[in-house]
Amino acid sequence: MTADRAEGLARTARALAASEVSSRELTERTLARIEAAQPVLNAFKRVRAEAALAEADAADRELAAGGPSAGRPLLGVPLAVKDDMDVAGEPTAFGCGGEFPPKSEDCEAVRRLRAAGAVIVGKTNTCELGQWPFTEGPGFGDTRNPWHTGHTPGGSSGGSAAAVAAGLVPAALGSDGAGSVRIPAAWTHLVGIKPQRGRISTWPWPEAFQGITVNGPLARTVADAALLLDAASGSHAGDLHRPLPVRAAEAATRDPGRLRIALSLRMPFTATAKRLHPGVRQRVVALADRLAALGHDVEAADPDYGLIGLAFVPRATAGIAEWAEHVPDASLLDRRTREAARVGRLLGGAPLRLARRAEAALHERVGAVFSTYDVVLAPTTAAPPPRIGALAGLSGLRTDRAMIAACPYAWPWNVLGWPGVNVPAGRVAGGLPVGAQLLGPAGSEPLLISLAAQLEADQRWYEQWPAPVPGAPARA
Repeated sequence: MTADRAEGLARTARALAASEVSSRELTERTLARIEAAQPVLNAFKRVRAEAALAEADAADRELAAGGPSAGRPLLGVPLAVKDDMDVAGEPTAFGCGGEFPPKSEDCEAVRRLRAAGAVIVGKTNTCELGQWPFTEGPGFGDTRNPWHTGHTPGGSSGGSAAAVAAGLVPAALGSDGAGSVRIPAAWTHLVGIKPQRGRISTWPWPEAFQGITVNGPLARTVADAALLLDAASGSHAGDLHRPLPVRAAEAATRDPGRLRIALSLRMPFTATAKRLHPGVRQRVVALADRLAALGHDVEAADPDYGLIGLAFVPRATAGIAEWAEHVPDASLLDRRTREAARVGRLLGGAPLRLARRAEAALHERVGAVFSTYDVVLAPTTAAPPPRIGALAGLSGLRTDRAMIAACPYAWPWNVLGWPGVNVPAGRVAGGLPVGAQLLGPAGSEPLLISLAAQLEADQRWYEQWPAPVPGAPARA
């Protein structure tokens, strides 16, 4: 096991089970990497050094007593979670400024990670209430992209993505309300899974942001992302959405068979200016060509999105308004957050009810594409990662326009509640990573994961690493 970068999740778990390394050794190395990288990357909001070492010692005692049981596949493995997830004894600030009280208990997703044996080393940075595809704010500063520290890693799960991409931790949990796992995964050369709504519990919220936000894993490989998905998955009795379980890690070992794949480059209607960056188009089309070479039937075709945006805005802004009520000092919120919360309160009645009722019709309309195709392949973003500060200082309206222009492809699947997997698509000018989405209907994670694993075996993207980060100045 190397000291300068975390090994993959599955490999780390195997090394611990085989007594090749102790959990304390791994956790000490992880904490040292985080400390060294923090002045440059700023990936973490909270680091649980003392608590994590205590958890590692407990894991070592369990390993010495006989090793992990079948229900403890991550015993002793250091992991990170996004700072919208409750960890007992830590505040959950969700990117906001001010003092938040420590939580008395873990959220359900963290509880399940602990049940699997994971050591929680810290909570990663996110933009304020997860609204934007960048991870910057006065509450914590700027989180930077390990591939180019002058650029954002994306958002809102930017801290989790930066931590995994730089090799600080082998994998991390994020959340995805409009692409917030898939976008930073694309911009940091990672696999990011947005699962089916309810696959990973959002409890103590019965659902998050009116059902558009789900929790999901970020990792360097499909197998690692699938392993973390399995470990975190499962329902709480209070969850509103409780899909039938899947076996993601098993799916990552299966051949997907010959599939019908729709290459979709058309953007959903938003009444705002946007275009697909030529470099992103080239990389996504190249992946489509590779899928065809692997034996799949690939052709250009687009889902019929209609006016799906009308069902997104009320749910997103109502979710912001709900979460803003829990902020101890609302005066510290970004002016754009306060504007969005006001809109959410205005739309929280009849417009929200209409938006939610529209979901069934949208399932039928958008889902019609799956009567002909098995999977949709689309860009994850329309552009490479922006520079630090490019969006952070804009007005609310200009931020929305810039955000839609850069990231118009991911959010419809949040309205639908269906799964999607970001896979690395290569890099464009300046060495900036970009990604592509594999999208499917309800419950299609196993198929998407199998296809992603086949593509990974062909592309071997996990062999590429960013340059070492600690102490490095931002490149021009």
